[in-house]
Amino acid sequence: MLVSPFLFGDAVNRSALLAAVATAIALSACSTVAPTLPSVRTVPGQATDQGQHVQLDNPGDAEQIVLFSYGLLGTGYRFGGRNPEAGLDCSGMVSYVVEQVSGVRLPHNAARIAAQTRVIPTGSLQPGDLVFFNTQNRPYSHMGIYLGDGKFIHAPSSKGKVRVERMNNRYFAQRFDGARSLFSDG
Repeated sequence: MLVSPFLFGDAVNRSALLAAVATAIALSACSTVAPTLPSVRTVPGQATDQGQHVQLDNPGDAEQIVLFSYGLLGTGYRFGGRNPEAGLDCSGMVSYVVEQVSGVRLPHNAARIAAQTRVIPTGSLQPGDLVFFNTQNRPYSHMGIYLGDGKFIHAPSSKGKVRVERMNNRYFAQRFDGARSLFSDG
């Protein structure tokens, strides 16, 4: 009979297990298991069309998305978080804001949101558009909402609170995966 040492209350083994679980959660950051994306990978500034996209019909929603997201500044980070009371992760923040403003529910996964939104050239970014980053050695593993003036808002796991960053911040500029829009191009 195989007996686990965890059954006997071994504090060292329990601590090791907790550390392993915490590490796994931290490494998975702000999205659940990412789906396989189309083989065409967006290069920053390069637009491709991948078919059907989520599109918000009210152009005024872009401004409301920006304003609503500012109201979340300082909200605590929580892996898997989908609302400000419990805490937010990056895709949870974006899907929460979009749903509150427009009633449209986006997936709670940065890569899935990237797959369902329209690619735009980086030079075409407008407030309310979405920005994506490769922060975990996989495409579209982090995201935020573009605010204008070279800034975006996001829910990072580091420092644990929703905050504003500059797009040219060395860390994010090196990891930028591309821009997407929820709005029509016309």
